[in-house]
Amino acid sequence: MDPESVARAFVLHYYTTFDANRAGLANLYQDGSMLTFEGQKIQGSQNIVAKLTNLPFQQCQHSISTVDFQPSGPAGGMLVFVSGNLQLAGEQHALKFSQMFHLMPTAQGNFYVLNDIFRLNYA
Repeated sequence: MDPESVARAFVLHYYTTFDANRAGLANLYQDGSMLTFEGQKIQGSQNIVAKLTNLPFQQCQHSISTVDFQPSGPAGGMLVFVSGNLQLAGEQHALKFSQMFHLMPTAQGNFYVLNDIFRLNYA
């Protein structure tokens, strides 16, 4: 499978799901997955989805500016680095963000998120 196609398909799926139904992201994480969200470390699929679904806004729209990716290790993992804008409902200005995903292959031929690091980029 082409790494660029995997990275772009993952990014499209992740942010489309995040914007429409954050609880739907649960199948992208496993018990060993870790999210660092603005410096707060959260481990495990249930805890990560709880964090994402309890953010202090209901609606948002991600606009992706860049997607960079690299193969990672002999197990067939992939690093995906995303930057873009996050528009919250009712807010005039978009927030800039960066997010890094470490994707790992599953036995079924898919990928899950082993590591996820999210930061807002303040000017």
